[in-house]
Amino acid sequence: MSQLASSRLLCFDVYGTLVDWETGILAAFQPTLDQSHAQFPAEQLLTLYHELERHQQTQTPDMPYSQLLATIHPVWATRLGLPTPSLEASLRFGDSVGNWPAFPDTVAALTRLARYYKLVVLSNVDRESFAKTNKGSLQGFPFDLVITAQDVGSYKPDVRNFEYMLRTVKERFEVDRAQVLQTAQSQFHDHHPARAVGIKSVWIVRPGAIMGNVAEAVFDWRFDTLGEMADAVGE
Repeated sequence: MSQLASSRLLCFDVYGTLVDWETGILAAFQPTLDQSHAQFPAEQLLTLYHELERHQQTQTPDMPYSQLLATIHPVWATRLGLPTPSLEASLRFGDSVGNWPAFPDTVAALTRLARYYKLVVLSNVDRESFAKTNKGSLQGFPFDLVITAQDVGSYKPDVRNFEYMLRTVKERFEVDRAQVLQTAQSQFHDHHPARAVGIKSVWIVRPGAIMGNVAEAVFDWRFDTLGEMADAVGE
């Protein structure tokens, strides 16, 4: 645990790690289901969503996330055999990010971890969507640095996002690669690419999470919740 405590900077994924994006996405899609009185298992909905999101991110890496969500919304509905939603409904879905709830332990854990580390965001959303989240369910938490996919021009798991972050924290805080801990739930978006560029990582499992899992889990430390990580660092 000593190396965990001696690192200088935590680089956070937000949606899936700090914010319960699965609950948020399902809630935002519920009106589309309700229109057709349709029901599907959460795993089926989220597995398809993740597939469509990743495909669109690959096809349009410079598309802002809220626009990307609005783009895949009608495709998601059609793939489920539902009527094509209205443009207004798709735009509402795209704008829903700021309403997605934080996990109950997030803000308190961030406050505790800020005593020991610089706290940096490396998120796959756009600047405006993150600002809404930060003002909303993250209660205005003062991160030391926020980097979005919109800033980089690509989406994780593209390693360019991680290299951009590493260059920026070196310039801004004089923090080296070896002093950074990627702190995230998603193996797909965060842990595997972090390992590829030589960043150690802390896996916040969020038990029951569906999206972002892969067959092989790679990590240096593992905790079920961010609160548990804060407990370990503060010991």
